[in-house]
Amino acid sequence: MARMRKKADLAAKPCTVCGKPFTWRKKWARDWDNVKVCSDRCRAAQKPAKT
Repeated sequence: MARMRKKADLAAKPCTVCGKPFTWRKKWARDWDNVKVCSDRCRAAQKPAKT
């Protein structure tokens, strides 16, 4: 079984929308370089409103 890592040891970067830091998640493992926002809420705020 793999050893658990402390959250402080994981990679982190700031969200491009809200500026808060967010840490690496396993589901982002293959796409970490392209992840720019921390949540669905920030992803929705990032897109311009359609008229």
